[in-house]
Amino acid sequence: MQNWIQVQGQVKRGHGVASGKSGDRRFPQGTIAMQKPYFAERGLDLHPYFSGTINISIAPLNYLVKQAKHTFRALKWSADGPAEDFSFFDCRLILLDDRRFDGLIYYPHPETKPEHFQDPEILEVMMPLIEGLDYGDRLVLAIDRTQIELITPA
Repeated sequence: MQNWIQVQGQVKRGHGVASGKSGDRRFPQGTIAMQKPYFAERGLDLHPYFSGTINISIAPLNYLVKQAKHTFRALKWSADGPAEDFSFFDCRLILLDDRRFDGLIYYPHPETKPEHFQDPEILEVMMPLIEGLDYGDRLVLAIDRTQIELITPA
């Protein structure tokens, strides 16, 4: 983990679309469940991860994408929307009780994403199901600095 940097984060409520909690009829099981087979066809198996994302605020910091571990261009995963670009980055969550979980930062490219945008201090992460994690919880997010750079906004 020599290229890794740790940042304090807090779990925030998201749009609920990734997990299907939003009630959006276009995505009854959530967008992640719908996308998983398309990523698997292209070589990325997301089955170990919960079909939703954890929204983590790293405020007051923002981030810049440097070099993704995986990038998928023009992925047409829904009949109700345009093709989108997605990237994934390595990460680890460290909870206050010292439990650690390896996962991926999920990054739908904003320039191809039709709706449900995130604030610039929010990173969406995919993890195995983590029992007891709730909105407002504080944690540490470890990221690979060769993949994502943390920045202080101007």
